[in-house]
Amino acid sequence: MKIGIFTVLFANLSFEEMLDKVASSGLETLEIGTGGFPGNVHCPLQELLENQQRRQEWLDTIRQHGLEISAFSCHANPLHPHPESAKEARQLIQETIQLAALIGVENINTFSGCPGESQYSQHPSWVTCPWPPEFNEVLKWQWEEIAIPYWKEVNTFSKKYGVRVAIEPHPGFLVYNTETALRLRERCGEWIGVNFDPSHFFWQGIDPSTSLKILAEAGALFHMHAKDTAFDEDNVRRNGVLDTKPYEQELARSWIFRTIGYGQSEETWKSIFSTLQKVGYTGTVSIEHEDSLMSVEEGFQKAVEFLKRLRIRERQHQLWWV
Repeated sequence: MKIGIFTVLFANLSFEEMLDKVASSGLETLEIGTGGFPGNVHCPLQELLENQQRRQEWLDTIRQHGLEISAFSCHANPLHPHPESAKEARQLIQETIQLAALIGVENINTFSGCPGESQYSQHPSWVTCPWPPEFNEVLKWQWEEIAIPYWKEVNTFSKKYGVRVAIEPHPGFLVYNTETALRLRERCGEWIGVNFDPSHFFWQGIDPSTSLKILAEAGALFHMHAKDTAFDEDNVRRNGVLDTKPYEQELARSWIFRTIGYGQSEETWKSIFSTLQKVGYTGTVSIEHEDSLMSVEEGFQKAVEFLKRLRIRERQHQLWWV
């Protein structure tokens, strides 16, 4: 396995400045946003698609820094009930697949998306419980009429270009846990898998190691994030883990995202990476920074240090990382 970085956290740096920083930190791979929620500050998507010389120069610059691309990320909502929003997201996913094929990138990362509750909706509607009975009717319509037809088309398109689509399970979208990720893959095709972010699983009370084993057995583990979640036990006891308060209200929230190693214990993370070793994962562990208690620089450096320290210790025990 290799250590990488989701470069969206360095959106304030130029392309070359970002590459210099990543390379000097001893990392090996880049996860680069092409648009959507991550933005495309380091990846001029249309220019790279249309201009072969510009594309080669862009790729050569990455290679000259001793780096490679683990994934392109185009997180968006291709199932959005607003037609123009859905169209824009779908075009982004399609063009990202095409760019990945041209450059030789194995994975693109995105969300499954979430439709509205009907064809008349203006906003996405995420169903979280089976009752009242209308909720199950909505959920069935969302999957059967919207999600499955679209993602079947994407699977066919991805197969044509030889690029895997890694869906990042996230509450708020139809794919948010192990079961829903496998459901989408089983119904739509084997070119659809998972970008695994343990922080989203911690948040829901899911054991990441258990999920990793199940997803890997199904051949669905395509890419991996390194991000943590911390809980405020007083707030959890008071309100549970369903929490819609802004992330900036750290004192009031039941949980917040943290830099890896600042939420769950080091032993928990050792178990996760040992599981990756056991299931034969040889891809990238990509650092993602969404820690509201640390600056970008602090979060980045602490994540790099934690992963490098863990790699050294695990190498000594021959548990993981090749």
